[in-house]
Amino acid sequence: IALDKPKIMGIVNLTPDSFSDGGTYSQNVQIALAHAEQLLKDGADILDIGGESTRPGSDDVSLEEEWARVQPVLAEVAKWNVPVSLDTRRTVIMEKALAQGGVDIINDVAALSNEGAVALLAQQPKTGVCLMHMQGLPKTMQLNPQYQDVVEEVARYLKARATECVQAGIAPERITLDPGFGFGKNLQHNITLIKHLPELMDATGFPLLIGVSRKRMIGELTGEQDAAKRV
Repeated sequence: IALDKPKIMGIVNLTPDSFSDGGTYSQNVQIALAHAEQLLKDGADILDIGGESTRPGSDDVSLEEEWARVQPVLAEVAKWNVPVSLDTRRTVIMEKALAQGGVDIINDVAALSNEGAVALLAQQPKTGVCLMHMQGLPKTMQLNPQYQDVVEEVARYLKARATECVQAGIAPERITLDPGFGFGKNLQHNITLIKHLPELMDATGFPLLIGVSRKRMIGELTGEQDAAKRV
């Protein structure tokens, strides 16, 4: 996927407890696919499909449940000739999806830190990876996030994860980084990161994926309580 200009990622949440759409598109496969089609019509370049909510305070779901949510949708959109990203932090789910085919990017909030993830992706020479920064775990990450220097610490973590991936055999051009807005960060941390995105890119040397649509920080800045309107 060429990143010579910004790309728009359309999010297909297959979770009943999504922060952004409240599970609207998780009711059945056809509803999810109709949403994915609409995202493409609205200008999305990439579809990002996820079956586990990682919103603040969320609980883990079983591997079986996550796979049951994403498998039929992944199988269908694989026929559409559009770049597909799988949002998962579980190595087993990554492996199943890659074996099924049709996944172009692994988008991992845990930055491939779970056992076997880096080695698995090193064996997939055509699959892109997105490594995200998260302080703590989804269940507790927003309780009291603290940093001495949020830009420096996020950059250092992401660069370390990218370095491990490259050393394992993942080509640098396959790597994108995500500062993780709202993942173990308060409003001021998020604002500081936004102000210093050029420095963050310079410090890491990789393209950035920026996910802020519908997040709480938008509501805090604008006063909008309805997540669906925070686009």
